[in-house]
Amino acid sequence: MATFTKLTSRVVPLLVDNIDTDQIIPARFLKVTDKNGLGEQLFCDWRYNSDGSPKSDFVLNQPQHRGAHVLLAGNNFGCGSSREHAPWALTAFGFRAVISTTIADIFRSNSMKNGLLPIILTKEEHRQLKEEIQKSPNAEVIINLEKQQIVFPSGKNATFPIDPFSKFCLLNGVDELEYLRRFSKEVEQYEAKYAL
Repeated sequence: MATFTKLTSRVVPLLVDNIDTDQIIPARFLKVTDKNGLGEQLFCDWRYNSDGSPKSDFVLNQPQHRGAHVLLAGNNFGCGSSREHAPWALTAFGFRAVISTTIADIFRSNSMKNGLLPIILTKEEHRQLKEEIQKSPNAEVIINLEKQQIVFPSGKNATFPIDPFSKFCLLNGVDELEYLRRFSKEVEQYEAKYAL
């Protein structure tokens, strides 16, 4: 997993409320057990016409948003089923952070385990960021995970919550298994000491 310390990026506004995981990655793409190719299927039913051609009016297909690593969503992002493929698809597409006023708990947990930072802002902060991005689409935000802070294009600072363990893992680029492996020597010593 890639480390997440500080990120400066343009923002993709997908200001739709209640985006569920089946909209993020439709169930027909859940047969895979790795992340390869999932970025191409992200928001598939919204991004593509029935013949497979891209819909020019969908935000991810617009040239000005290529290379942006932050998604600004509406309220209640990631609701629905608990598929880990949803954060897989977002990170495979290139997103490193998702911003909303509320993010579903299971999606939030799956995201942090896969290198995607879920940022929760107050409704007023979210409104202000939305307005700033709509006014200046090429403007950038700065996300500092160590400080748990996001700096808006206007210079306004907002803080966001994250639990200490997830923060540690993201800052160090380790998932839960990699974290546990750091203690393998201590585990072996314990097992040797108390072996029957």
